[in-house]
Amino acid sequence: MTLLHDGELSAAFDHAARRYDLLTAVNPGYRADLRRSARRLRLPGGGRGLRLLDLGCGTGASTAALLASAPHAEIVALDASAGMLEHAAAKPWPPGVSFVHAPAEELAGVGGGFDAVFAAYLFRNVTDPDAVLAAVRTALEPGGRLAVHEYTLSGSAAHRAVWTAVCRGIVLPAGRLAGDGGLYRHLWRSVLAFDTVPEFTARLRRTGFRQVRALPLPGWQTGITHTVVAATPDVRQETP
Repeated sequence: MTLLHDGELSAAFDHAARRYDLLTAVNPGYRADLRRSARRLRLPGGGRGLRLLDLGCGTGASTAALLASAPHAEIVALDASAGMLEHAAAKPWPPGVSFVHAPAEELAGVGGGFDAVFAAYLFRNVTDPDAVLAAVRTALEPGGRLAVHEYTLSGSAAHRAVWTAVCRGIVLPAGRLAGDGGLYRHLWRSVLAFDTVPEFTARLRRTGFRQVRALPLPGWQTGITHTVVAATPDVRQETP
């Protein structure tokens, strides 16, 4: 199963950036589900006084979801694709939102001190998910929160079949029509190749995250897309 990686994948996203918002708008509930996942971070006070990271922000749909949940927070949005980031940064944002061009693998260069990280449709696209998760844990404050919004199949053969049917009937034809067939073939195959929900939650626990939970999303994506929430250990509470 051939997948795109690193610079090749970033170049594919660069090429698709101009039409990306239009294609994602075809997905029923795409933006509403992102907002639902962002709310599952349970950030207090509208994010006042908090520093948040949108890891893999794309054209900014996930940034907007995070902002809706935490309008008073400082938000740093990062993406490896210059094309996607250009479209994101061109949208109207309040002064507390900033954008950084860097791959998730170079998160250490962005610094730490984040109270929460939101990562939408990211981890199946990185070459070493464990290394990125370890960097996220380091970047988070003790007790910091993580919400991963991702195509993570339940493990059921039925959900795997639904995903393939949707891709063959809608996603792949739309991608070819837009001139980005390679990227959308990657989307289909990367979901099949990536962790199931039990595998991904186990991966988070191995990386040292606590309070790991997988929460379903409604509609056709039930069993296909999940919010996985977790937290870093709060050393202040664990110190005897």
